[in-house]
Amino acid sequence: MGSTQFGNFDVSIPRHLCNVLSPFHNQTGPWGGCELTGIPLSGGRRLGNLGSIILCGIAILVSTLLILRSDRKKAAVGRREMQLFLLGYIIIEICEIFTVGEFPLSGTVRVAFTGIHIGFIVATTWILMLNAIIGYQIIDDGTPLSLSLIGISALVLFIGTGYITLDTGFKWTGHFDSSLNGPPTGTNRSIALYVLYQLAPLIFLVVFFVLEAYLVLSVLGETRPLVYLSSAAVLFALGQIFNYVVSPHICNGTHGKIDGALFETLFTLLAVVMVWVFWSSITEDDWPMPPSYT
Repeated sequence: MGSTQFGNFDVSIPRHLCNVLSPFHNQTGPWGGCELTGIPLSGGRRLGNLGSIILCGIAILVSTLLILRSDRKKAAVGRREMQLFLLGYIIIEICEIFTVGEFPLSGTVRVAFTGIHIGFIVATTWILMLNAIIGYQIIDDGTPLSLSLIGISALVLFIGTGYITLDTGFKWTGHFDSSLNGPPTGTNRSIALYVLYQLAPLIFLVVFFVLEAYLVLSVLGETRPLVYLSSAAVLFALGQIFNYVVSPHICNGTHGKIDGALFETLFTLLAVVMVWVFWSSITEDDWPMPPSYT
């Protein structure tokens, strides 16, 4: 974030978080910055980030194809677990259509979609991290034990994160109301959302990349899968740069027609595809696997 104070969301706040932290449940709030104008509709309504909406649709289609493609790899380690990750990503993209896409929705519906969106971001990155652990065959992949442990733990994270997001937006208990009272500096402070949305997924992703890199280098002794893994990391990082750093410049340059969310969606999709390519490459039958990993 642009601020040095822990838990602060400033003008670089992600657009879907605006739905929760804004008193109007939209992008209007004390953080200022460029607002999306989008495409004018009837009745004074507007549709923003049409490019992101289209890319979300493409991401859903591509992920569905990858799930079906994964089903063909009957002997692949972590096949069902990878499909769980892709399913979580599909739900994220469905929610993103209505949170980042700036559909003309009521504030209540927008906050609800945002709660599901953020909850699934945390749960899905957790599933991805567990996919890396599955590769070490600590427990048998694809078994009811493996799938239930992943599913239940991800569900707990989803419910916890989703509840905090919804409680912040709807003021159910009033515990998080201080997050909605940004000071004149244009900063909203929400330690809970900052930790759950900003830090937790980042930690899960870093652990995933470290575990997978170690597995490839120490067990497989190959560099080609590492190229795919590194490409996924670079693409994801580019998406975040566009989302947090470049987005205000794109919004100002296009007079609010689009922002960095368009490119964040694109690069994140490409990163997910490269993660799948990486997983597919290390589950080929011709890799020299020692007995403890077979």
